[in-house]
Amino acid sequence: MNKEKFKVQFIEIFDDIAGQRLDNFLKNKLKNVPKSRIYRILRKGEIRVNKKRVKPEYKLKEGDLIRLPPIMVPEAAQIKVSSIKLDRVAELENCVIYEDDYMLILNKPSGTAVHGGSGLHFGVIEAMRALRPAARFLELVHRIDRDTSGILLIAKKRSALLHLQAQFREKLVQKYYFALVMGNWQPTFRKVAAPLLKNAVNSLVRVNQNGKPAETHFKILENFEQATLVQASPITGRTHQIRVHAQYVGHPLAWDDKYGDLRFDAYTKKFGLNRLFLHAANIKFTHPETKLPMDISAMMVKQLEHTLERLREFIS
Repeated sequence: MNKEKFKVQFIEIFDDIAGQRLDNFLKNKLKNVPKSRIYRILRKGEIRVNKKRVKPEYKLKEGDLIRLPPIMVPEAAQIKVSSIKLDRVAELENCVIYEDDYMLILNKPSGTAVHGGSGLHFGVIEAMRALRPAARFLELVHRIDRDTSGILLIAKKRSALLHLQAQFREKLVQKYYFALVMGNWQPTFRKVAAPLLKNAVNSLVRVNQNGKPAETHFKILENFEQATLVQASPITGRTHQIRVHAQYVGHPLAWDDKYGDLRFDAYTKKFGLNRLFLHAANIKFTHPETKLPMDISAMMVKQLEHTLERLREFIS
């Protein structure tokens, strides 16, 4: 395997990184370096902070200067800006709907993963780092499925990341999705509380009493002949939660390749749809710095709007 060396690097710690453990900082900074290698060079004292040997659990302070030695990294593992499709990167720049010194919010397009991995060369976070080369800190606050479009939060400071993630953990964030589901949604299905279990082999999620508690609130927005537009608000944040809960009550989402119904996909295709109809449309939370309430909305793309327009024409 061809390899090349990093040069000696000196990294100054600013306030947005202060408080983070050294080993966690290095694992994030050296994403393609095996963790075992990082801990080995830490034990050998090859990584210095303020010219001194430190332990992996050392808490970084503002003004600390980290010295990184030359580190061998497989070339194939390095993510280069040139390998990222420029048109997709430009598209993401146009998807920024809010930005300040603490965070940015995207209206993520369907089909783009939030991060690279599993055969993908890049995701949203890698692309945004390529677009913001001077940014010292850019990290995902949460995740949404690759085929889901809509609101995605990215922190620009570590303090903002911790504050926002705490809001998610404490269920202080309100999220609202638009979903087109099969059939006529029953008004009685206002809340679906069913535990979810993820299969470790194929990553599919099913309702299972041995799973983790999960709760989703649903509201009918519009009825069509063979479909319903619903608003879904997940109270918990389990993988594929909205999709599985909708399927569980007999109303799978349109174009859901894991939990959907091919007959419904064929029906909605006549109205111009060819992607998962799940859109993160609105989010409410507290700003990590100002502590003011934030209420952010993301418009649906033209294809989804066009599908709804044609469905309305069909019943008129």
